[in-house]
Amino acid sequence: MDTDYKSRTQKKNKDRALQRLGEQLVTLPFSQLETMGLPDELLAAIKFAHKIKSRGAQRRQLQYIGTIMRHIDPQPIENALDRIRTGNLRK
Repeated sequence: MDTDYKSRTQKKNKDRALQRLGEQLVTLPFSQLETMGLPDELLAAIKFAHKIKSRGAQRRQLQYIGTIMRHIDPQPIENALDRIRTGNLRK
């Protein structure tokens, strides 16, 4: 039996969690994002999301950010967000 099997629901929940992490990144100022060492593609998508005014377009952009997040390790991003929340901005 394959121990790495994930149900469709588990995969969707993981994807939604990554999208919520991306939504948290969109709320940060760009100066903080630059210090986090994010991939260029993700930074560009977040920067574009800051400019979008349309609700539907913003939702689609957040979904795109979630798609990008699937291909990178989210742990360093989560650690950086925790440091920002606690006020410890040092690496």
